[in-house]
Amino acid sequence: MTRAMTLRFKALAVHLFTATGAVFAMLAMLAAVEEKWSLMFLWLVVSFVVDGIDGPLARHYHVKKNAPEFDGVLLDLIIDYLTYVFIPAYALFKSGLMDGWTGWFAIIVITFASAMYFADTRMKTKDNSFSGFPGCWNMVVVVIFALKPDFWFSLVLVALLAVAMFLPLKFIHPVRTERWRNLSLPMALAWTFFAGWAAWVDFHPQSWAHWGLIVTSLYLVFAGIAQQLIPQNTA
Repeated sequence: MTRAMTLRFKALAVHLFTATGAVFAMLAMLAAVEEKWSLMFLWLVVSFVVDGIDGPLARHYHVKKNAPEFDGVLLDLIIDYLTYVFIPAYALFKSGLMDGWTGWFAIIVITFASAMYFADTRMKTKDNSFSGFPGCWNMVVVVIFALKPDFWFSLVLVALLAVAMFLPLKFIHPVRTERWRNLSLPMALAWTFFAGWAAWVDFHPQSWAHWGLIVTSLYLVFAGIAQQLIPQNTA
């Protein structure tokens, strides 16, 4: 096998790996329909791990050059909309954590605003961060499931984050944003661990995973805004 064929095979394998996220999304949706919320979130965490790995692999094996017939960015966005937006919004509505008109408000605002955001060509900043809240509703909803706050708090949170999607606020990409990456990447890994732990124990109210979710979520939400406020030392 020639080197070019080997590179092409590896690039195609990355696309296939990315596509497994669609399978995990379906498994999560099936669990959600049966209201098995912990199982749903476990599948979403698996999909989240795939999403965190496939990007670096795609860049390493130059998939745009070696397997250009498949659009990896489009494939990733399709799966992200399912796992980051559609399924978490359904869970928030169907679980009763946001009941009545508040649940309808949540699913309409989350799905509509996210569709527009995912199609926005301005969503990435020069340092590979996100401009506006990047529609990571899976991360928001798992925290709501863990903490079970009053529905008014959840309503205000959803509304504020939906507005924040279209404000000039910076939100880091834990892998691609170079500034503070030595802290951001471990925080993202810790968030994934705590999310999986919380789902594994069926969101038990006494679980320490909840505190871990709070701390890591606050960092991931506000780190980019902090970078906007704190000038970078270029010396």
